[in-house]
Amino acid sequence: MPTAAERKALTKGLMKLNENMMTLAELSELAIRTAVKGLAGPSQTVADEVFTLDQEVYALQTEIETSCGDLIALHAPVARDLRRITTSLKMTTDLDRIGRYAKDIAEISLQLPPGGETWYAKLPGLAKMVEHTIEMVDTVTDAFVRQDAEAVRDIAVVDDTVDELFEDTFNAIIRFMKEDTLDEEVGARYLLVGRYLERIADHAVNIGERVVYMVTGERLPRVRFADRQSRGPRAGKRP
Repeated sequence: MPTAAERKALTKGLMKLNENMMTLAELSELAIRTAVKGLAGPSQTVADEVFTLDQEVYALQTEIETSCGDLIALHAPVARDLRRITTSLKMTTDLDRIGRYAKDIAEISLQLPPGGETWYAKLPGLAKMVEHTIEMVDTVTDAFVRQDAEAVRDIAVVDDTVDELFEDTFNAIIRFMKEDTLDEEVGARYLLVGRYLERIADHAVNIGERVVYMVTGERLPRVRFADRQSRGPRAGKRP
């Protein structure tokens, strides 16, 4: 049975962990919001800002991983406290990957030719992917802060929409390239952007599932897209 002093120390450590996780989530979300600005008009300034954010995400991830290890080793937490620590530890990987994909998108935006924003406008599915992906990241990070499992229980349904938009975007880009109206190299770069957005959405699903587990102790089942469509929204997904 921990003493009052030990419990106080654990509580203080958990509060610091929560603050760091909130900051990490905000940095990752800001990185993707900033990166997609380059798709409507390449900018070295925008790209540099994303590169800096990615470095900050990585540094904070490393700090959080160390603090999680210390909390487990020094305080032997149990039940909900332990779930919060282990969930935070796993979430850092997802948030770091989101920041890394944001950096990749920023790098691609710098490789787009002058007038690239015109093609971005011709790919409405890509713009919608950006909108839904950012919404997903915002939803899961907010749910983590508020410890709201219900807000993210059906997050895989939004991910299904992102997957469908990527399929539409893929088909549109291939069609434009076959018609010789879109340069193959430029088209390939837009395909990579779509793929990175899809992966960011997958990591958002991971975070949503981890929030559900952290709050309730429940692990959402793996459900295929087709099965989820036939059973309705109350089904989880793990990419």
